[in-house]
Amino acid sequence: MTIQTIVVPDLGGVETVEVIELGLSPGDSIEVEDSLLVLESDKATMDIPSPAAGALVKYLVAEGATVKVGDAIAEIEVAGEAAAEVVAASESEEVEQVAHEPAAEVVSEAASEASSVEVAASSTAEQMILVPDIGSDDKVELIEISIAVGDEVNEGDTLVVLESDKATMDVPSTHSGKVLKILVAEGDKLGTGDAVALFEVVADIAPPVAEKPVVEEPVAEKPVIDESVIEKPVIKEQGAKVAAAAPAETAAVKAAPAADAIQSAPGQPAQPASVTVEPVAAPDGVSIYAGPAVRLIARELGVSLSDVPGSGPRGRILKDDVSNFVQQVMKKKDVPAAATVGSGIPAVPAIDFSQFGKIEELAMSKIQKLTAANMQRNWLNVPHVTHFDDADITELEAFRKGLKAEGEKRGVRVTPVAFLIKAIGAALEANPEFNRSLAADGQNLIQKHYCHVGMAVDTPRGLVVPVIRDVNEKGIWDISAEISLLAGKARDGKLKPAEMQGGCFTLSSLGAIGGNGFTPIVNAPEVGILGVSKSQIKPVWDGAEFVPRLLLPMALSYDHRAINGGDAGRFMTHLVKLLSDIRYLAL
Repeated sequence: MTIQTIVVPDLGGVETVEVIELGLSPGDSIEVEDSLLVLESDKATMDIPSPAAGALVKYLVAEGATVKVGDAIAEIEVAGEAAAEVVAASESEEVEQVAHEPAAEVVSEAASEASSVEVAASSTAEQMILVPDIGSDDKVELIEISIAVGDEVNEGDTLVVLESDKATMDVPSTHSGKVLKILVAEGDKLGTGDAVALFEVVADIAPPVAEKPVVEEPVAEKPVIDESVIEKPVIKEQGAKVAAAAPAETAAVKAAPAADAIQSAPGQPAQPASVTVEPVAAPDGVSIYAGPAVRLIARELGVSLSDVPGSGPRGRILKDDVSNFVQQVMKKKDVPAAATVGSGIPAVPAIDFSQFGKIEELAMSKIQKLTAANMQRNWLNVPHVTHFDDADITELEAFRKGLKAEGEKRGVRVTPVAFLIKAIGAALEANPEFNRSLAADGQNLIQKHYCHVGMAVDTPRGLVVPVIRDVNEKGIWDISAEISLLAGKARDGKLKPAEMQGGCFTLSSLGAIGGNGFTPIVNAPEVGILGVSKSQIKPVWDGAEFVPRLLLPMALSYDHRAINGGDAGRFMTHLVKLLSDIRYLAL
């Protein structure tokens, strides 16, 4: 068996192209001219065929990488007669070369090669650097590349910065070494295990002891092309064929037949590039960017690609886009009318505000855009009701201030939010109706047997909601320390996706800002949210006289599909009882 390296062939004048599809897995068998991968230029996609039969060893590039003519893209294990032909051709060339060289030069060259092999074995090696576990299976957007080709990077140094729906995160290097190639670009979507860069790292390999002469395996090089005798590839249009299952998709414009492919010089394997002109225009005139494999899947599933939103660069449609589209269509078939989103709401008309005076247009941050979309979705889908009450926190506040000295020793600052979250946890245990969510079918309820509470944090980038887990099992000191840690991460944009997921109930506190009250929007799929405002000293009748008491205004918004007024009243009464006399928290 022989390992052959496949390189990018002549692309007919195109300098650089992007790798958009890797269709095989290591170990897959390959026939001559089977497609290894798909490349895309500004106006065309190209299938790169295999020059020999065998099996794929590995890809040397990743999806999204930019390559040029002559770059190595894959290694294949050539089998049978094909391997023999490669070895025979290689040996023939070596014999012919040696026959024309003096004996002294041959000996010198052999010694030099043996020395270089030994040094290479003990010096450096190439290492693919991957995205480590980011705490989520979802892919997130790359917003910044912190390295450049040629940089020396230490383990733990930041490679790139990713941004999820509500947080940014630095991706550290898992190895130390020199950057050979960067395989990603700003705007790409990355997830755990995706390739980021190719490093040259120090190899810890002992020099091999050679018992017999080592024959170097031949490596396929870029074909030497005689421009005077080679026809350039001609792109021929075939008649568009409309698949019966996907009437909106048109057939791709294929490349010239094999007879028109680029021919190699004698002794070199032919590497014709099968070219597909992109984008293909749909019947309504909209351009569709999609590779051959994606189009095949769409035809088999009966999907019109003109209906599928693309998530790839420049709106290219990926395999996952087709799969997600089919899943969404199937889900909508069984969703009852009560669970669907309201429609028919007239849009707010556009207004030219500059006619009234000087204006400035400010771009919304990504978090602000997502928050706006989520709030609108929740407001339209959830029938909101808000229950108001005041809690007497006079004794609670006196007790909290008395913890200041011990808090300084522990290095923990206790805030009213810690008591609120602890009380919410106890109220959820006593009122499990609020620790539920509506199932996706709209016909069932999901009862949760864990107690995680989210807290809304105002940051320069927008509103984020980190989640404190198992609050019913933690004390005030533990909750206070976790509040401080998560709030700091939120303000610095360092929250991970996993730290903002799994909430059962949300607390939104405006106590430090002010206000007499507000109606918070339920953070679906949760069914309740508590909004608290600034506490104030007010006169309270104790049966004999009015006495000054510190009252905390609270507003409980709930999803009226899952919670009725009686449930809300009992929850709020229990919460007020816990906050008015914190001794009940110990029961």
